[in-house]
Amino acid sequence: MSAEHYDVIIIGAGAAGMMCAAQAGFRGRRVLLVDHATKLAEKIRISGGGRCNFTNRKVGPEHFLCRNPHFVRSALSRYTAAHFIELVERHGIAYHERDHGQLFCDDSAQQIIAMLRSECDMAGVEWAMPASVDSIIRQDDERVRFLIDSSRGRLSCESLVIATGGLSIPKIGATPFGYRIAEQFGQGIVPPRPALVPLTLPPETLQRLQSLSGASLEVEARCNGARFREAMLITHRGLSGPVILQVSSYWQAQAYETRDWEPVSIALLPDIDIEAWLSAYASERSLVANLLSEYLPRRFAHAWCALHGFEAPLRQLGHSDRNRLAQALTDWRITPSGTQGYAKAEVTLGGVDTRGLSSKTMEATACKGLFFIGEVMDVTGHLGGYNFQWAWASGHAAGGFV
Repeated sequence: MSAEHYDVIIIGAGAAGMMCAAQAGFRGRRVLLVDHATKLAEKIRISGGGRCNFTNRKVGPEHFLCRNPHFVRSALSRYTAAHFIELVERHGIAYHERDHGQLFCDDSAQQIIAMLRSECDMAGVEWAMPASVDSIIRQDDERVRFLIDSSRGRLSCESLVIATGGLSIPKIGATPFGYRIAEQFGQGIVPPRPALVPLTLPPETLQRLQSLSGASLEVEARCNGARFREAMLITHRGLSGPVILQVSSYWQAQAYETRDWEPVSIALLPDIDIEAWLSAYASERSLVANLLSEYLPRRFAHAWCALHGFEAPLRQLGHSDRNRLAQALTDWRITPSGTQGYAKAEVTLGGVDTRGLSSKTMEATACKGLFFIGEVMDVTGHLGGYNFQWAWASGHAAGGFV
């Protein structure tokens, strides 16, 4: 059976795949984008509440988890947030900045999809969508390195790019396809887990926290050496809110390394010197909960004090109880039982081991012509536009070499 030949075939027409395709196409390469979905880039469309948090003003290696921590430096330094912002502005897309440097479209995430599609079209990229891939065979030929049997017929290429993403949000088509291809060609896999995901709590803990369900407050959460300060929401299943999504990735990484469910530490009053506060109110006749209500939601303060046994006026607390109160306010430890899984996860932690990839080109060091980009790799960004920036940077890096 004859095969239609392309210089580059990219499997996965999401953020990283389209960025890579456009870059390769502008270099004069004949590029085919293959995707099994019927709708283009659904993950971009639903991101950021439909407005796409497409990057962040401040992006550095410290905003990413990777078993090979220096891997991200090269690509991020060569294609920065400023580069993508320039592209957005060139396409006339209005955007705004929110807390912590997060950038969102004023109108719709669909504008980012249309922009990437336009870039691909200008670069002469061809499309096979929807199309399924049945098999990939490695060839001993510098020009025809891969044969691909697909629902669109047999295809061949010199460079094959896997941009199929991770396992998060399966309802929009996430599959383990990329991991299977990596394993087929001898690439290591860091076991994937849900990340940027709400944490669940064991039944006995949920029962104790039942009175706090629905409470939302700004806290500092810490786990595995990382700390974040944003809103936390206590739900009927456990813990959620931006600060919990952030810390969940580190909790997952720690749980994998230690094989144990370690607690998340929460500081309820991160701006307050607790010892000084306790000294200042040492003679107060007011209930501890009423004093805490100056800083915390009143319902939460009363329920939390009842939970910990601090229902008396502050002046009646003995030395040991005052120390216990200070400890609980600065280091309230809650041990999750797990996460709400890939259905609620924004991204996937783990993936194709970057120790087997070139940090400059994203090419597999043991399989010439095979590239991995985006979420399928073991690179996980913080919440706030960092995972999209990795998609742009890794896609751009590979697109310059395929």
